[in-house]
Amino acid sequence: MSERYFEPSAMDSYFEKRDKPTVFLVFGKEVIVDDERLAMALSRLPQLRREVLLLYYFIGYRDEAIGRLYERCRSTVNSRRNVALKQLRKEWEKLEHEEQKTDTV
Repeated sequence: MSERYFEPSAMDSYFEKRDKPTVFLVFGKEVIVDDERLAMALSRLPQLRREVLLLYYFIGYRDEAIGRLYERCRSTVNSRRNVALKQLRKEWEKLEHEEQKTDTV
């Protein structure tokens, strides 16, 4: 029985070559999205829905702060965010289906 000696090693994925990250501009703030599929799904959303998601999840604003920016109440922002999340999920699934379709062709 022959044994091979392997040098222990690890490779960090952030050094791998990736596509250029997508930058979204929201109220003068840059939001960088590294994931290509997520960036594509976000770009398919209407601008207001995309901005609400980016402000909440990427920049860290709460519904009250987003409401002040758009002159809307907190509950309206919360409702719009939930609708935007549902649409984002649908767009994500469409992109996933498109990728699977191109992989099999």
